[in-house]
Amino acid sequence: MTSLLAPEHREPTRSYPSYSRPLVLRLLATREFAVVALLVGVFLYATANVEFFDGPLTLYFLFRDLAPVLLIALPMTLIIVTGEIDLSVASVMGLSAVVMALLHFEAGWSIPAAAAVAVVVGTICGAVNGFLVAYVGLPSLAVTIGTLALFRGIAVGLTGTTQYTGFPQEWRDLALDRISEGSRFPLVLVPITVLAVLFLVLLHFTTFGRGVFEIGLNDEAARFTGVDVERTKFVLFVFAGAVAAMAGIYFALVYNSARGNTGEGTELKVIAAVLLGGVSIFGGRGALPGVIAGALLIGVLSSALRLESVEDNQINIIIGGLLILSVISGSVLGALRGRLRLPGRAAPPPPGPPGGPGTEAPPGA
Repeated sequence: MTSLLAPEHREPTRSYPSYSRPLVLRLLATREFAVVALLVGVFLYATANVEFFDGPLTLYFLFRDLAPVLLIALPMTLIIVTGEIDLSVASVMGLSAVVMALLHFEAGWSIPAAAAVAVVVGTICGAVNGFLVAYVGLPSLAVTIGTLALFRGIAVGLTGTTQYTGFPQEWRDLALDRISEGSRFPLVLVPITVLAVLFLVLLHFTTFGRGVFEIGLNDEAARFTGVDVERTKFVLFVFAGAVAAMAGIYFALVYNSARGNTGEGTELKVIAAVLLGGVSIFGGRGALPGVIAGALLIGVLSSALRLESVEDNQINIIIGGLLILSVISGSVLGALRGRLRLPGRAAPPPPGPPGGPGTEAPPGA
């Protein structure tokens, strides 16, 4: 249909970038950037004020101890983006470590075979969570609180007060090894990096990942767009169970110990890292780079404070305060965006009033 507006009165054609914020604001005015900036600040403070990164040992121990949190945070990010949560991951760690120890010490299995069965057990635990949440429709918070107690109870019931130690030295050396001779980085960073790249591509560059975000924004709308909501949630919980089992195996080999309470409290560090990294607890928003930065921030901050002789309970208070602040900041920033108009976010021009300049009908109409 031909426009009746005279050329001098027509609005210029506006594209999508015309209504978006400038690139600098889109990159810098985010929670992820704030976490990275805070991480850099803590790193610089630790370097300047304590003997933290001077020797090759300290960075090694930082990444070695943080490895289970980094591993489990990867699938946990996708779960929380969908608006769900998994509080049972630490219990899965403990149960998997106990299963591997029992098969090795009591049944005489090799470490690879026992570890493979332990990963299968963790996958089954994740499948139980996924089935109850996705297909039965139960709330994930209630389900995973229940399975947290269930899996931990099974682990304690299998071992009692027994602590299994004395894992084969060659497998312990592999878990404790460095990337290269004299390197500051443990070998476990290699599988963590591979998994991080896989989850990064899965979440941000595939249709499956777009479905994860759509579920977090509105699961009913996601169904209408063709997303299999139930299958997606089920798969994510299975991923979480399998990765938590790997973390439990690594934990048992590194610390040469497997017992019923292995990994206890790890789920809180994982959730803190995910939320601190910019993932919304309400779902629909988040990015893996921010989560990795959040996990590193918690590790660096904890290590730096310990070297300053700060007690663990005080460190927990600081990390808890950061977690609460990260959750509140999302709501505060959302409210500010609603009240303030950021540069470059122009509203589309209203249509001209009927009978205004340039709307006269052509002669002979």
